[in-house]
Order: sequence, then C-alpha cells, then structure tokens
Amino acid sequence: MKKTKGAISHFIEKYYLHFNAAALVDAAKGYETQLNQGSKMLVSLAGAMSTAELGKIFAEMIRQDKVHIVSCTGANLEEDIMNLVAHSHYKRVPNYRDLTPQDEWNLLEKGLNRVTDTCIPEEEAFRRIQEHIVKIWKDAETKGERYLPHEYMYKLLLSGVLEEYYEIDLKDSWMYAAAEKNLPIVCPGWEDSTLGNIFASYVLKGELKASTMKSGIEYMTFLADWYTDNSSKGIGFFQIGGGIAGDFPICVVPMLYQDMERTDTPFWSYFCQISDSTTSYGSYSGAVPNEKITWGKLDIDTPKFIIESDATIVAPLIFAYLLDM
Repeated sequence: MKKTKGAISHFIEKYYLHFNAAALVDAAKGYETQLNQGSKMLVSLAGAMSTAELGKIFAEMIRQDKVHIVSCTGANLEEDIMNLVAHSHYKRVPNYRDLTPQDEWNLLEKGLNRVTDTCIPEEEAFRRIQEHIVKIWKDAETKGERYLPHEYMYKLLLSGVLEEYYEIDLKDSWMYAAAEKNLPIVCPGWEDSTLGNIFASYVLKGELKASTMKSGIEYMTFLADWYTDNSSKGIGFFQIGGGIAGDFPICVVPMLYQDMERTDTPFWSYFCQISDSTTSYGSYSGAVPNEKITWGKLDIDTPKFIIESDATIVAPLIFAYLLDM
C-alpha cells in the first residue's frame, strides 16, 4: 500500500510553484516516477556533502532502496566516516566569510581544516581512521589481494574497530548504511582525498604497492558491467553538484554505445542536476542537460531537470519527498 505523503511533501507541493522551487518539485516527482516504474537510480555526490551531514537523510534513502549506486568524491567517501568518529571535535565557523588569511593560518595551527563553515579536526578525524585503514591495506597486500577504495572503507566499517569512537547515531552515517547493503560505489579520482594522499605517502615510502589499490579505470569497467546488468528498466542520474563525481559516471553510456559498439545500450532514463554554477560557456557544471544529448548520454525525451540552488537546501527536501516525509 502506498504511503501517504507527510507535512514536508505537502508544504513543497503547496508553496514551491515557480522557478527553482517548481523545478525542485518536478525533479522529485520525476525521481519518484522512475522508482515506481522499476528504474534504478545513481546519485552522485560532489563537494563536501558528507561534512554537510547529508547522511542524516541520505542514509535512509539507501536503507529504503531509493538509491542503487553512488558516485562520489574521495572526500565524501571519507568525511562521512570522519564525522561518525570525531563529530564532537568539529568546529563551526559561522562567520567564515569574514576570516582573514591570519585567521585561516590560526585554524591550520590548531589542526582544523576548514570546509566552508565547518572545520574538520585533523588529529581526531584523519589520524583516528589512519591507523586502522593502513592495517587493512597492508593485510590485503600481504594476502596478494586488491580492492577498490570504497571496498576498503566497507571493510573498515564492518570490522567494528571504530565502534569505540562513534560520536553520532550510526543510522545517520550514509557510508555505514551503504556498507551494510554492500551498495555499489564509484569513487573517481580517489587519490584527490586525504586518505588517497596518505596511501600515496606509503607508496612513496615503499611500505605499500600502488597496485594494492584498484584504479579509476577499474572503477569505469566495474560501472560498465553494473550498468549493462541493471539497465533493462532504465537507470536515472541524480547529480548533486558538478565535478568528477558526475562527469565520470555519466560517460559510461557513450563509452558502451560508441567505444564498445553496444548499440542496444539505453541512455540514462532520467537526469537531474542540483548546481549553483550558472549556465555559461566553458563551464561543464553549468551546462544545461540538453548539451548531454549531443554526447550520447541523454535521449531526446529523457526527463531533464536542473535546479540552480544550494544542494544543502535542495537535496534534503527532495529526499524528504521521496521518503514521504
């Protein structure tokens, strides 16, 4: 039996009637239509959505099978876990727009790495995880095993070694929800992250082999197989922000169609991008969805939405609608 929509859903349906507000509602209903017809959905996370604590609602989206694969930056992969184990040590800086270079330097000297209005505590967050993840990397290498970056993170979470450090409700961690389901994840450019840098440092020191970590090419081939196996009823693409988290996975369709010559490969069946990057020349993140038709990613009649707004405001509202809140 279909659940009744809650107060948040009724609010946006009643008051979000025009411009970006209306696009938000249209995109949410389009996403819901995809799920109702049996299509699957990829959600891409750019920026620092984990540090913005999107996990509070995104984890429930994962638990309720409203997300079937995630593409995210290395930062989002690790920062959800950092928030899990070091939340009380985070420092909020509401006046971040007023900081001087000296103020920023003072934060660095205190071991506080700033992400907009939130500072991640280096010692409690990065180092608390490092000891355990390095052991997992080295154990795999000793056994001659190789894994993708997110698979190592799943091993870390499911091993229970971090439990003594938990500082938030476990249900608010989207990575833990994903690990429990063994949710497919694509993490392109993982090297551009704190743990990616740490892994590289161990390679430079001769303590690990680069090959112990599977590569971005292997992520693309993994995604190609997943898309082929799951696209019979369509796969939608819900993009939060721009950058590599979105650019990398959307290309799997033209690769399969053009480079692999699998001309029966379906286009993405839905596309939505939340972005505060305005439409402009030379800005991929600011390109309108129609441009993707020319690249063989979207079809002429693929439902397309673009919401020009702050993802920290928009994404939780769309997720709330999909969760019947």
